[in-house]
Amino acid sequence: MTPPPFDEAQLLRAEIAAAAARLIAQDGADYLSAKRKAARQVLGEAQANEQLLPDNAQIENEVRLYHTLFKADTQPARLFQLRTLAAQLMEELQRFNPYLTGAVLNGTAGAHDDIHLQLFADSAKEVEIYLLNQNLNLDISETPHFKGPRFEPVETVSFLWRQEGVHAALYEMHDLRGALKARDGKPLRADLAALRALLVSSTHE
Repeated sequence: MTPPPFDEAQLLRAEIAAAAARLIAQDGADYLSAKRKAARQVLGEAQANEQLLPDNAQIENEVRLYHTLFKADTQPARLFQLRTLAAQLMEELQRFNPYLTGAVLNGTAGAHDDIHLQLFADSAKEVEIYLLNQNLNLDISETPHFKGPRFEPVETVSFLWRQEGVHAALYEMHDLRGALKARDGKPLRADLAALRALLVSSTHE
């Protein structure tokens, strides 16, 4: 397939990003599946090469725009609720060096979003035993390592906490030294102190 002209490619990326954002905001789709489904919607049976697919940052901006246009009366309260619950849970898990990531941190969380944490401990089993002792039912899966595909995926525990979904990726203590670079000036993870600062600043907006 001959690549479309640059301006047309930009327009197609923007259209795919907007369609993906709707799937994320309305249905709770993850970014990868939303991007692929949106590409099929926009391009039909045509093969979407990498040049036509928006990156996650572009889609994230479209999710923000969607909430501003269509959920301005409900999304800020939902975000504040999730951040408050995340702070309470992080207080409970302080022994495991919790960090908040994902949509609850970056401000795009809506009705379908869960709380995503990174925990750092001597062993994943230590965290699992602690959570099981809190009478939580755990589902075990894997999450790609934040350092990239050269590193093994990390074990992730998912559970309901105060009727909200939580996914906690379990890292080893030495991974704490692996700094996550900010994107567009925004941190990719936040400790409890940073989250509390976010909550305080949102009450003054």
